[in-house]
Amino acid sequence: MDTNRLVSDTKAKLGSATEHFKDELKKLRTGRAHPGMLDNIMVEVYGQSMPLKAVAGISAPEATLLQISPFDPANLQAISDAIRTNEALGLNPADDGRVVRVQIPPLTTETRQSMVKVLNQKAEECAVSMRNMRHEAFHQGEQAEKDKSIGKDERFKLEKQIDDLLTQHKNRLDELARVKEQEIMTV
Repeated sequence: MDTNRLVSDTKAKLGSATEHFKDELKKLRTGRAHPGMLDNIMVEVYGQSMPLKAVAGISAPEATLLQISPFDPANLQAISDAIRTNEALGLNPADDGRVVRVQIPPLTTETRQSMVKVLNQKAEECAVSMRNMRHEAFHQGEQAEKDKSIGKDERFKLEKQIDDLLTQHKNRLDELARVKEQEIMTV
């Protein structure tokens, strides 16, 4: 068993978990408009469900306004309906026949606190995922020691490297969550 490969594989997995967490952070509302807020919106067009960004261009011309320009004007109503029916966002779009405008309401204190709870939940899910990756790597190290392909000292060295990697990624996760929480709570 190649311990360096196991360490690099675990590092890559931890990195992908951190990237996934960053993507999840983009979906959280902070009181300012950004096109990433609508990434998970699916629109029913042409008889199938498609992501919003596949059927329209999304921009944020102002801090509290999103503007959606459909590639095909016939999809205007479907886009408005998809945004309106998404309860997680709680937005009310308006269209003028050419574009859909979504006014982003200011967040109340209660809404901000609930967003922070969602943020902490996502951070904990990511941390659990990372701990599972560490557990899996430890298990592979123990199995390699049982198979006599590595010695006890090598296994302890491997576990120390994995723990160090986990600590680095956990610190990065905590920093990302702290910055996002500060951004959410800023009025």
